[in-house]
Amino acid sequence: MAQYTKHPVTAPPTAPERESTGHLLLRGYVILVFVVAFAHTALYNLVGQIGAGVVMILLTLAALAIAIPMIARGEPHPFPWRRLPWSALGYVGLALVSVAWSQWRLPTIITWLLLAAVTVNALLIAHAFSWQEIVRALASAFKWILGLSLALELWVSAVVHGPLLPNFLTLPDGEVDPHWYWVRDNLFDGGRIQGIVGNSNVLAIISLFAIVTFGVRFALRARWRTTLVMWMTLAAFMMFRASSATTYVCALAAAVVLMVALLIRRARTPGARARIYAICGGAVVIVVAAVIVFHRPLFEALGRSADLTGRTDVIWTKVLDRAATHPVFGNGFSSPWIPTDPAFDGWITDHGITVFHAHNMWLDVLMQLGAVGVLLMAAAYFGLLWRAWFFAADRPRWNLRADRPYSPLTLLPLLFTVILLVQGLAESTPIMLWGWLMLVLFSFKIKSVPLVGVGLNEQSRVTERGSRVRRIP
Repeated sequence: MAQYTKHPVTAPPTAPERESTGHLLLRGYVILVFVVAFAHTALYNLVGQIGAGVVMILLTLAALAIAIPMIARGEPHPFPWRRLPWSALGYVGLALVSVAWSQWRLPTIITWLLLAAVTVNALLIAHAFSWQEIVRALASAFKWILGLSLALELWVSAVVHGPLLPNFLTLPDGEVDPHWYWVRDNLFDGGRIQGIVGNSNVLAIISLFAIVTFGVRFALRARWRTTLVMWMTLAAFMMFRASSATTYVCALAAAVVLMVALLIRRARTPGARARIYAICGGAVVIVVAAVIVFHRPLFEALGRSADLTGRTDVIWTKVLDRAATHPVFGNGFSSPWIPTDPAFDGWITDHGITVFHAHNMWLDVLMQLGAVGVLLMAAAYFGLLWRAWFFAADRPRWNLRADRPYSPLTLLPLLFTVILLVQGLAESTPIMLWGWLMLVLFSFKIKSVPLVGVGLNEQSRVTERGSRVRRIP
């Protein structure tokens, strides 16, 4: 039984503030959006192409139904129109206009609707949720993806005792290329696992994002920290078993950036910061030069071919040839490529499967929207990287006081951005679905709320009187 003092000076305890039912439903919707965005291939393998399209249409309609009344009423605060990520929105506009000169108009229209749906949801989440809520929703989504991935792998290996095809189709007679499988039944034989996303590379990068998110939640001293350690362990196991060389490089880059950011945080003078920047910048130049010179033995050590699994000799060459035909405005937007369209069907194949992106975000943008698109995408990512760095490295300050503690949460956008940029050298996912979702979400959120817990976009505003902190609802 709860007990409290009856001393006349001490007020009786009050129940903690409870969230409204509407906000709880909104949180559930946001978690669903994150799951669908990050595990989109799982949706495709479960309900097929038409079913996945219907789900995206429903999510877009739901986002509009939530966002339009919310903005009209000015809830939870007036919409910050001037803080929108204009470079990213300019890219969306150019993608739409490219219908006029597109060499594949139907794929342009279909994939632009997908891009618009992801953009609307990203803006809604950044507007309606605080920083803490965004990280919490991301953690919940990653738990669902990792948990379902482990459950599916266990079910296939312990019950089915064989590989599983998408949409639960019956295995045909004869030999089937393993690249067609949803799950390959590799959990107990030491092979690469794929989880519910059906792709080892995607599972590995999601696991890396999960490790970063759980680590930030742990550093924030969230509840159930022991459980967070267990989830981090599972994510590390998934990343190791997925065995993606690209993800290992992304993890190394994120670790280096994290170390530099922590060193910058400890620097007490501008001179100390300048020395750290100079030393770390020189080290990065040396490492990049060494990777360029010794890339062949390095890739062989990682168990990968020197041509990045056929990227340089086959995929990138053909993409550059097509990009050269329309170098300024490109051939027309299509992210991802539609494999059934005549322009892409059989154009580039891997193990008999039509490739649906260029495996390099910059070459993909160059082919689709030309040099103008590359400039807009570079502006969007450079703007995010610039703001994310100072969001993480600068001490929170909104008045004369300059000794406020750093928040571990401010490291998350920076690490996510670095991972996306490094992954974009070998994959095109940073310009579509969850990659685009993170770009728009963090760009808009950092511009509108450059301080964690402070400002109209957070659940409450924080003011200080002496050493006492008062929250204004």
